[in-house]
Amino acid sequence: MSLKPEDGDLAEKHTNAVPTYEPGSSGNASSDPENLVVASGTNKLHQDLKGRHMQMIAIGGAIGAGLFVNSASAFQSGGPGSVLLGFMIIGGMIYLVMQALAEMAVMYPVNGAFTMYICRFVDPSWGFACGWQYAISWLTVLPFEISAACNIIHFWPGSAGINNSAWIVPLLVALVAIQFFGVKGYGEVEFVLSIIKITACLGFMILGIIIDCGGVPTDPRGYIGAQYWHAPHTAFLNGFHGFCTVFVTASFAYTGTELTGLAAAETANPKKEIPRASKQVVWRLAIFYIINLFLVGLIVPADSPLYKTEGSTSRHSPFVIAIQLARIKALPSIFNAVILISVMSVANSCTFGSTRTIQALAANGMGPDFLAYVDKKGRPVSTIILQLLFGCLAFINLAKNGGDIFTWLLSLSGLSILFIYGSIALAHIRFRQAWKLNGHSVDELPFKAAFGIWGSYLCLLINVLALMAQFYVALYPVGDKALSPTIFFEDYLAGPFLLALYVMWKVYSWFVRPEDRPLYVKIKDIDIYSGMRETQVAISGADVPEEQRRASIAELHGEKKTGVKARVMGVIRNVF
Repeated sequence: MSLKPEDGDLAEKHTNAVPTYEPGSSGNASSDPENLVVASGTNKLHQDLKGRHMQMIAIGGAIGAGLFVNSASAFQSGGPGSVLLGFMIIGGMIYLVMQALAEMAVMYPVNGAFTMYICRFVDPSWGFACGWQYAISWLTVLPFEISAACNIIHFWPGSAGINNSAWIVPLLVALVAIQFFGVKGYGEVEFVLSIIKITACLGFMILGIIIDCGGVPTDPRGYIGAQYWHAPHTAFLNGFHGFCTVFVTASFAYTGTELTGLAAAETANPKKEIPRASKQVVWRLAIFYIINLFLVGLIVPADSPLYKTEGSTSRHSPFVIAIQLARIKALPSIFNAVILISVMSVANSCTFGSTRTIQALAANGMGPDFLAYVDKKGRPVSTIILQLLFGCLAFINLAKNGGDIFTWLLSLSGLSILFIYGSIALAHIRFRQAWKLNGHSVDELPFKAAFGIWGSYLCLLINVLALMAQFYVALYPVGDKALSPTIFFEDYLAGPFLLALYVMWKVYSWFVRPEDRPLYVKIKDIDIYSGMRETQVAISGADVPEEQRRASIAELHGEKKTGVKARVMGVIRNVF
């Protein structure tokens, strides 16, 4: 496919098209999303994602190897009690960050979403650093997930002796085929894969309860109850040290829920679907993560020798081990297939997370111009090609030292999600401050974060604590291991890398972009009008008379249904 920009006539006629947002635009610029500034010579991303896609995209991005495989290390280092507590705390933080993100995404449904919010409300240099580190994290995770998929395939004896390249090539071809159909193809694939994962999670809940109650005839343990939480076992391994390790693992496991905010620019009805998806995703993830991990902690001892067996990575999955301990035939193989699907779902999310972030950065002058190109079908072709080229790094794993190379590649962005979540919370805090300074009230907002600005303060605090916990674990690894520079930088290299990106853009801005020289954007200088949704302009536009504003607010609140029945139905819709 040619990368040469086309005249874009078809894109201009596409009824579901939205351009990118340029932070430097004037506060008096048109607030109509159809008239925002786009990168020169490019077309527009298409708004082809529906509500069902939005909900499944976030779930699909989060339910993967972090839950099914990586949770094994959390159980071994912290025990079932630490796992349950750590995932509950981080789950609460995810709820707060999704509420803050939804509030800003409904108001400003721009391409690049939270990266652009950080640039606008905090500092362009910090937004540049967070955006590129987030994009690089997805770029490097793709080949890692493909390699993980190859490893999972080796769970089946029939794959023995077959070179991994035989699996890497068809997996890459499948990802290319999905991208050919644009964002709608991505959404449909994610919808199907997520349904499979959700079905597996629900099925394991039922199976876990049956195993714990002694209802499996082949399980010699009989009734288990909570015996693995008591002596001679323990619910909290390695004390506070072990809990810090789980705390960090939980933060990374939830990665992907923020993709609903990133998809705002390609959603048909952001005002309705983004808040709904944000609420539903959090509750569903809480159910799938918390309940499943609680059940695993009940039926699998943290010191099980099966965690240390040789072979495929998925053999160490606590979910597979739970089935093996119950001596249920065939089901471990079936669940291994679910893990493989989950890993490929995350690989599918990689292409979306990286391509949209890089395209938005490039469109706003923070990357090479050719990466901003979008074809007539709304596909950011250049960034898709870049992502798939990074996918070819999966072939590195065929080398003997391939694993070491991957470790260092992933270390460059290992902490990126904590910086992103914390920065989203900070951007929301500063947005609210600028909103108030310009004489606006929260009553004007089409969607308000459930716990307002205080929820974002708490979210920011939890992220800071998580970064401190990671620093502590990097310095003093669990298991009385001696301090190792290698282990420290593998765990914390993302911190210096982020600072290097920040300093690089700040120095560049000093000479090329004078408006970005200040250390941060002052509250009084924050532009809250550019990129605002068209329907919101009549309420919160810069030149709207106070009487018209009050009337619009009254009309806005009049549209909301009240009463017990409406509240009950709202809760049901939020969960299901």
